Amino acid sequence: MQITVGIITISDRASEGAYADLGGPALREAAVKNGWNVLSEAVVPDEMIRIQETIHAFSAQGCGLILTTGGTGIATRDVTPEAIRGLMRVELPGFGEVMRAESMKITPNAILSRNLAAVVGQALVIALPGKPSGAVECLSFVTGAIPHGVALAQRVPTSC
Repeated sequence: MQITVGIITISDRASEGAYADLGGPALREAAVKNGWNVLSEAVVPDEMIRIQETIHAFSAQGCGLILTTGGTGIATRDVTPEAIRGLMRVELPGFGEVMRAESMKITPNAILSRNLAAVVGQALVIALPGKPSGAVECLSFVTGAIPHGVALAQRVPTSC
């Protein structure tokens, strides 16, 4: 099964052009290395409605996997988990648990991250940290479960 990916960078400053988006390109590179097809990319501000609209748009375009980077911390404007929870059919807590546990081996600040995964429409949505290296690392910790998760989200029959 070919996995079609949408990548959303969530950052006020990157969306305003105050600095270059590094997280989206880092995730694009990781997706391509995994053999996935990147269909859509966007940079949006830390605003719940904009995040939700972009997730809906990417799902409607056929993205079976939507990766977000940014907005998973505890700053006042970090609303990515809340935006996803407002849309989700089901949350998959194991993804966030594994990402935090593995990240704790790298940095004690990982405990502050609110990474998560959920099914929205027919897409598996994974919220990753805003730091490019952290986003790619966290994605690598859960990559093995993604094909099956996407298949289930898209209601494709599986043998497992």
